[in-house]
Amino acid sequence: MKYDSLDVIGIGNAIVDVLASADDAFLVRHEMTKGAMMLIDEAKAKLIYETMGPTLVSSGGSAANTAAGIASLGGTCGYIGKVNDDNLGMEFRHDILAAGVDYRIAPATSGPSTARCLILVTSDAQRTMNTYLGACVNLRPEDIDEAFIRSAQITYLEGYLYDPPLAQKAFHKAAEIAHAAGRKVALSLSDSFCVHRHRDAFKQLVDLHVDVLFANEAESNALFGTTTMRDCIAQLRGVTEIASVTLGPTGSLIVTPEDVFEIPPTDVDRVVDTTGAGDLYAAGFLYGMTSGASLIESGYFGSMAAAEVITHMGGRPQLPLRTLVPQARERVLQER
Repeated sequence: MKYDSLDVIGIGNAIVDVLASADDAFLVRHEMTKGAMMLIDEAKAKLIYETMGPTLVSSGGSAANTAAGIASLGGTCGYIGKVNDDNLGMEFRHDILAAGVDYRIAPATSGPSTARCLILVTSDAQRTMNTYLGACVNLRPEDIDEAFIRSAQITYLEGYLYDPPLAQKAFHKAAEIAHAAGRKVALSLSDSFCVHRHRDAFKQLVDLHVDVLFANEAESNALFGTTTMRDCIAQLRGVTEIASVTLGPTGSLIVTPEDVFEIPPTDVDRVVDTTGAGDLYAAGFLYGMTSGASLIESGYFGSMAAAEVITHMGGRPQLPLRTLVPQARERVLQER
């Protein structure tokens, strides 16, 4: 099949998010690590759901959120991820297509149900995630459409998907196709616990295939076994063309073999929910890269997109991010 040229294709866990407010005591009762993501089975997912307060249900998944963000910025994006042919799967498919993302993979008609992430948001805006992977684990190398991957400037891989062995093989296949076509590969480390589980495999993936790396401070230190950003930066300079390390409320760093650029945060009046902050930062950054912006401008786009998503519940933008691009460009000029 022939595909139109795309800016980015995301590959990740196709998940429906179920969000609710909670206090710290709720996290303790369910033995959750605040601010982290924990994999759970379907029985545990049912137990947690039954004890959650009022919920907000929306399509999610890290790379899918990034894809939706790129589309909101005015970029063109595709997505690869597995759902089941059930109600949640239909909701996921509807939402990602409505966001303007090219999504063509057929749903599974048997096997595990569509994945869901039960997200507890505490009063400090921290999100604690409990993920039942369900149909996500069935993504395999044969789901990687070679023509689809070749059509994109950048193939963006979601680290959360690295748990199933077949998904790891799918990542390597997609990266090899992209590079053979002269394209670039980006990776989000996603979660420090995920990095600890697969540290050697992640390091191999980065060494072999990754041109652009996204991580927060904890994830990047987990990858290299470092304890300070200074040591981590030295490691990053040796393995990737570009690395972007988000630092929460203090902004982010863009690391290249030659330079380190500091990107300030975009101020917001009130932080409501940090779900999707890293996903939307990656969206802004990748949009910048694929639209001809400089690395510094791309960092500001990332900061701007992340700032929008943390002002409301849920991991996808609630207003067209393209309307904020002129403000981000003006800010770059003012702060140079």
